Amino acid sequence: MAETVQTRWVQLSEDPIDIAAAYCFLQGSAVGGISMFVGTTREWTDGQQTLSLTYESYESMAQKEMHKLLDLAEDQWPIQQACLLHRLGKVPIKEASVLVGVATAHRADAFGACRFLIDTLKIQVPIWKQEERSDGRHWIQGSKLPENPTP
Repeated sequence: MAETVQTRWVQLSEDPIDIAAAYCFLQGSAVGGISMFVGTTREWTDGQQTLSLTYESYESMAQKEMHKLLDLAEDQWPIQQACLLHRLGKVPIKEASVLVGVATAHRADAFGACRFLIDTLKIQVPIWKQEERSDGRHWIQGSKLPENPTP
C-alpha cells in the first residue's frame, strides 16, 4: 500500500510555532527552493513600545480561508508543500506569531507563492490582533494588499 504524503499544514494554536518542524515538513527530494516568512512580535511600532500581541480568531472560518488561500496559490505556482501556521492568544516580544512556508522546485516560485500567501492571509483570514503597548491596548486592522499583488 502506498504511503499518503501530506502536502499542507494549516494550524491555529496557542502553542509556540515550531520553526524547525515547519522547515522539516517543507523538505523533499524534488524541492529546490523553500521560502519561509516568520512574523514576530516587535518591541517598537511607530515610536510606541509594544509589550505583547494577542490574537483572536473565528477558528473554523479562518482554517477554511487558509485552505482557500492555498488553493489559489497552488493554481498560480507549482507548490509541492506548504504550511500556514498562526499563533492565537498572547504572543510575547520576539516570538513568532505567523509562519508561511512554501516548497517548490525553483526559488522564484517559492518566493512568489510565499509573498502572496502572507500578504493575502493578513487581509482575508479572520484573525484579529490587539497590541498591548505602554499607552494601553489597541486593536489593529489588517494590512492593505500591495500595489501589485500576485496572482
